Amino acid sequence: MDLRDLRYFEAIAELQHMGRAAEKLHRTQPALTSSVRRLEADYGAALFEKSGRGIRLTEAGKVLLKWARRMRFDVEDARRELTAIGAGLTGHVRLGIVPTAAQALLPSVARDLLLEAPDVTLRTVVGLIDTLQPQLRAGELDLMVGTESGTEQGYQSKLLAEDMIVVAASEQHEVFHSAKNLKDLTGYRWALQPPGAPTRDWLDHTFDRKGLPRPHVQVETTMLLMLPALIVQTGLLSFISRYHLLGSNRIPGLKEVPIRGSSMRRRLVVTYRSNSFLSPAAMRLIEVFERSASAHMLDAENKIRAHRRPA
Repeated sequence: MDLRDLRYFEAIAELQHMGRAAEKLHRTQPALTSSVRRLEADYGAALFEKSGRGIRLTEAGKVLLKWARRMRFDVEDARRELTAIGAGLTGHVRLGIVPTAAQALLPSVARDLLLEAPDVTLRTVVGLIDTLQPQLRAGELDLMVGTESGTEQGYQSKLLAEDMIVVAASEQHEVFHSAKNLKDLTGYRWALQPPGAPTRDWLDHTFDRKGLPRPHVQVETTMLLMLPALIVQTGLLSFISRYHLLGSNRIPGLKEVPIRGSSMRRRLVVTYRSNSFLSPAAMRLIEVFERSASAHMLDAENKIRAHRRPA
């Protein structure tokens, strides 16, 4: 079996089109067709079937794709592990991270890591979980820092911190004088993530359970880092991490709306593939994230206690 044939097969399976795969791989279509025929001869089964103007995997093709990816990970991990022997804290780490963690944790984590290991290079991709997970599965990321979701076979997660998502508004907003419960929030307009985002769905379902109309969304955005500044300027309500309201991450002019039953607890975790090689630099990055998140969480708890303490 030629590993190049498997690499070509992966690209064809991903794009579901021989012409686009040939363009991506800088190979001719006949060369890719020959590659697929060699694999089909080896395994004694058709790997693709026609689908409209493109092609799609057969059941046998789906099985081979799973193993082809695993073999590619093993080969890449072997190369990286051999390169890392004796190199110490050097090399390249590919990190996917959700926006809240990128803003609250990444600056101090990157600072501490580079102080300890100045030869390490770090590539970060900031995005939502649904965009980062496929990159981790495809081997394009070494680590992913994001909110905890259901456990998936072949992956391992470590808890970094707990985060509270709360209703917030400009500190000059009239909601602080009029709202006493969840029902009182239905009269205001909001800036929120689109449906399907975990925090948006949690908030919608919270209103549903109370028999209340869902929040009236006037601005909908996937740009989470924009939300805090947006609600300060517009007078809209939003549902954001408490990290934005405390300590060095505090957005001036922003304040939590203290409504009972309107806070969502979530857990930030670092996730990686269980059986893949992690370089010393990647393992050290996990340790730095754990240390920084622990310190950040303790600082946040102290700020909350101080804020609640009677004068």
